[in-house]
Formats: sequence, structure tokens, C-alpha cells
Amino acid sequence: MQEKTTREMIIETNRDVKWMCETLKRIDKCNEDLEGRIRNLEGWKSEAVGNEKRGQQLSAGIGAGAGGVMAVVLKLLGGG
Repeated sequence: MQEKTTREMIIETNRDVKWMCETLKRIDKCNEDLEGRIRNLEGWKSEAVGNEKRGQQLSAGIGAGAGGVMAVVLKLLGGG
């Protein structure tokens, strides 16, 4: 087996470092894309939870209003 010269090892190391830097840049880009998608999902989830809570509050308000109206109607009809 032939020993590599110092020059050959430096060239190989330089090539490897360039490859690693390019690979890390691609990984960073993928991470940025992933983080953006996660932020979008978190925003959507937060909005969905808010809409669900508003819907529950609206339903509770409608239920309370309907119950109040029924109490008045029953009172008027002499049932309560």
C-alpha cells in the first residue's frame, strides 16, 4: 500500500471539508423549511383551538338563551 503524501492528504481533507460544509448548508435549509412548516402548523392549531372555544362559548350562550326564553314562556303560560 502506498503512503499518501502530505499534499494529497491536505487536498483530500480540503475536499472533505467542502463537502461537509455543503452538506451542512443543505441540512440548515431543510431545518429552516421544517421550522417554517412547524410554525404554520402551530398557528393553525392555535387558530383551530380558538375557533373551537368560540364555538363552545357560542353554543353555551345559545343554550342559556334558549333556556331563559323557555322559562319566560313557561312562566307566561302558567307552567312555572
